[in-house]
Amino acid sequence: NDLASTFEAQSSLHSALNHNLSSTKGNWLIPGIHTVCRNTHRAAALADEYVNRNAGTKNDHKRLQNAVTLLQASYSKTLNDRVELRPNEPLSEEGSKKVGVLYIVNQLFSMYFQLNTLRLCKNLLKPVESRSIHESGTMGEMVTYRYYVGRLNMFEDQYELAEQNFDYALKHCHKSAVANKKRILNYLVPVKLLRGRLPTNKLLQKYSLYEFVPLLNGMRSGNLMEFSDGTEQIKLDYIAASFKWLGMPIDLDEVECILANLIFKSYIRGYLSHAKRVLVLSKKDPFPTAKVIK
Repeated sequence: NDLASTFEAQSSLHSALNHNLSSTKGNWLIPGIHTVCRNTHRAAALADEYVNRNAGTKNDHKRLQNAVTLLQASYSKTLNDRVELRPNEPLSEEGSKKVGVLYIVNQLFSMYFQLNTLRLCKNLLKPVESRSIHESGTMGEMVTYRYYVGRLNMFEDQYELAEQNFDYALKHCHKSAVANKKRILNYLVPVKLLRGRLPTNKLLQKYSLYEFVPLLNGMRSGNLMEFSDGTEQIKLDYIAASFKWLGMPIDLDEVECILANLIFKSYIRGYLSHAKRVLVLSKKDPFPTAKVIK
């Protein structure tokens, strides 16, 4: 119950800071808003995990849903500031609150993916991109934004756009952020393969992306047996039917969102084909053990 209580206290703090943000001139409060948004997201996720574990349930996301409402309020208050955004301007009592938008958007993207409410991500794109806010954040914020937009592109079969966004994210990702680069490559490699661009074995080995090696070797050599050995496909219809049998009927889009999260968290090794509505698994440890997952 401590984690649930912690989230309630965090929610009260977040609500109060949202109120102060509206009545405060300038953007000097933005670092505080960012910290509160991150902590609200984390506290909600931990509280939901705690409640579900103790109740023997899996789908109680009440606290994360409440957290989304708080972050949406922070997003609106920063986006709708009338002061013009001037990139790289120091925080001050005259600066635009829009400088805080992109970080909050990325937090909301993450939460929407966790809640499998992918459609809500699109509500953030037009307001952000019409104001070029996605080109005005810190490099870390812009990389994260492109990563999530690339994932959205994949769901809509916009593979050229997905490749562009993942390429940007990989190129500008900090050189020491190896884990983040691997997350990007988990999506970029399948997109490039689909578009006929083959990554080098050196790249796959560097980031331990061994699940793609049989695919790559089969494509290069024309060895259909090796290509086939590297993949295993499961129709999403079968997965949806399993959920229905468990008493939790969901549509194929929700199945895709759930699987995308599992792939992102390294619980599954493989990728999704939206066009064919299949999950393509690596035949080498498609479901890593707890010792492998980090």
